[in-house]
Amino acid sequence: MRRSWILTKLFSCLCFSLLLLCENARGSVLAAQSSSSSTPYEGVGSQPGPKATALPDRPKRPVSSERPRIVAFGNSLTAGLGVAPDQSYPAHLQRTLDAAGYAYRVMNAGVSGETTAGGARRVSWVLNSKPAIVILELGGNDGLRGLSLQETKANLERIIQQLQQASVTVLLAGMKLPPNYGADYTGGFEVLYQALAKRYHLTLIPFFLDGVAGSSSLNQADGIHPTGEGYRLIVERVFPTLEPLLERNR
Repeated sequence: MRRSWILTKLFSCLCFSLLLLCENARGSVLAAQSSSSSTPYEGVGSQPGPKATALPDRPKRPVSSERPRIVAFGNSLTAGLGVAPDQSYPAHLQRTLDAAGYAYRVMNAGVSGETTAGGARRVSWVLNSKPAIVILELGGNDGLRGLSLQETKANLERIIQQLQQASVTVLLAGMKLPPNYGADYTGGFEVLYQALAKRYHLTLIPFFLDGVAGSSSLNQADGIHPTGEGYRLIVERVFPTLEPLLERNR
C-alpha cells in the first residue's frame, strides 16, 4: 500500500511539473506575438519607433501661439450662417492675410441673431483672446427689428470703449437698411456708424455688404446672408481698409 501511495505522489508531481512547463511555454509565445504585432504610434507615453520619428529643427513653440489675433466680432454675417466654415468671411480673410504675408490669426466670434446689447455682454469674452484688432460688425439685427437708434448707438459705444480701454484697435463695419424702414430711420441708422467712427477715431468700413447686398447670385435664398463667393468679395473689398492697420513684420 505504501508503494502504491508513493507511486501516486510521484505521478501527481510529474503532472504538475508538466502543467507548469506548458503554461510557461504558452506565456512566452503570447509575449512574442504581442511584441511582433504592436505598431508604434505617437501619443502620450509612446516611444519613438520606425513610424514615429522626431522631426528635425522643430520650433520650440507653435508659430500660431505667437501670432497676433484679429477677432471678427459680429452676428450671423460674421458667423457665416448657411455656408461651410471655410467659406465664412473670417476664413476668407485668414487666407487673404496669409497670401499677403501677414502673420495674423483670425478668430471667428460671430453669433447668429446677435444684437448690440448681446455683443456688449460678450466683450469680456472677446478680450480673453487678447486681440490686437477687432472687426466690429454689429447693429444689423437691431435695425431689422426696428430697435431704438439711441440704444443701438449706446451699446456700440460701450463695446468700443471697453475694447479701446484694453488697447485694442477697432475697425468698425457700417451697415445699411432696406428703404422700407423709412427715410428717417434708415438715414439715422447709417449716420450713427459715421458718428461713432468720428468720435472714437475709428477706421470705418462705410457699408460691410457693399457690392454684395441685393445681388441674387451673391446671396443665399433669404436674400440677407451672402454665399461663399459673396463673402470672398466682401473680404476683397474690406481688405484695403484693414491693411493700413496691420504690421507687416508680424
